[in-house]
Amino acid sequence: MPYDVARVRATYPALAEGFAHLDGAAGTQVAAPVADAIAATLRRAVSNRSAAFEPGRRAAEIVAAARSAVADLVGGEPAGVVLGPSATALTYVVARTLAQSWRPGDEVVVSRLDHDANVRPWVQAAEAAGATVRWAEFDPDGDLPAKQYADLVGPRTRVVAVTAASNVTGAMPRVREIADLAHAAGALVYVDGVHATAHVPTDVAELAADFYVTSAYKWSGPHLAAVVAAPARWESLRPAKLIPSSDAVPDRFEFGTPSFELLAGMTAAVDHLAALPELSGAGAATPGASRRQRVVAGMGVAAAYEAELLKRLLAGLHADPAVTVLPAPAERCPTVSFRVRGQSPAETAAALGEQGVCVFSGDYYAYEYFTATGLRDSGGAVRASIYHYNTAAEVDRLLGALGSGS
Repeated sequence: MPYDVARVRATYPALAEGFAHLDGAAGTQVAAPVADAIAATLRRAVSNRSAAFEPGRRAAEIVAAARSAVADLVGGEPAGVVLGPSATALTYVVARTLAQSWRPGDEVVVSRLDHDANVRPWVQAAEAAGATVRWAEFDPDGDLPAKQYADLVGPRTRVVAVTAASNVTGAMPRVREIADLAHAAGALVYVDGVHATAHVPTDVAELAADFYVTSAYKWSGPHLAAVVAAPARWESLRPAKLIPSSDAVPDRFEFGTPSFELLAGMTAAVDHLAALPELSGAGAATPGASRRQRVVAGMGVAAAYEAELLKRLLAGLHADPAVTVLPAPAERCPTVSFRVRGQSPAETAAALGEQGVCVFSGDYYAYEYFTATGLRDSGGAVRASIYHYNTAAEVDRLLGALGSGS
């Protein structure tokens, strides 16, 4: 069935301003049900968590609902969902906690394809423990070959950190193959799903991820994040924490009082994704389907629609002799980085911005990628990222602006 993007766009109030938001990799616009849930929470009596009175019980219910929603989004268990302000903050918590048991001679494996949020916390934790850092390299085609991990992991490997999708090119490494190699050596696997979760159905069990981190603001939600693991995995870990704070799992990994209104928005964002098939006219929900089943269907609908727009974008960019597209394998998320001859990436992004086309430039925190390619010192690249509310007309608007000299 056709995808009714107009109906989808109508649920995003900010799109009415007329900008072409091809900047989803840096954060999507917020769906109306998300804004409504946040506002409704702020308008009602919600106190800090307490079983003694109703406003305190409401707060506890909001937290529990957010855990359940994230679990449905990625295929985890609510009791294994740790909530926090950002993927970076949560990854630091996990890295520092795991590193308590590391010793000199232990090893961690990171990749030069990753966002620095899944590199620097591990590198710094390894340095503090006297452990060794080993690097997985991407190839000239922009892929991260899984077979190299057979040589990178060994009996002293403690963690393998890898992205599920590059926030530069959208390249999607074969995480399951990498995880199987890591597990065979006795290592844990930490997967950065921040970019991937917004574009493809996610199943942490299929990925064999011991930890999976995602950020709600990349999938129509507020600025919050979650890292998901089996509850038993969290039970074995003891983070640094305040003495009076809860020692239960997953609470002991969450510092301070959470933003209850934003957690309500996080739940609403998952519900919005679950409604995409019906909302877009691409299909009706199966009677009795669980939210998990509806989310998987919704993300499948979004992925198919985005893939068609990606083809259109790539064809247009490759047809422009002034544009150089950074390489990526065929299996990718709908994200493209490029450079325009005779312009710095910042100049291209600014010129496009003047025409109402929102794209990013620079290294997008993919520090190792742009250092390895030699592009960082000259400004990185320009990034266009498609989301399920974008249109063919917006892709053409970007291509037309480039064709007119930006």
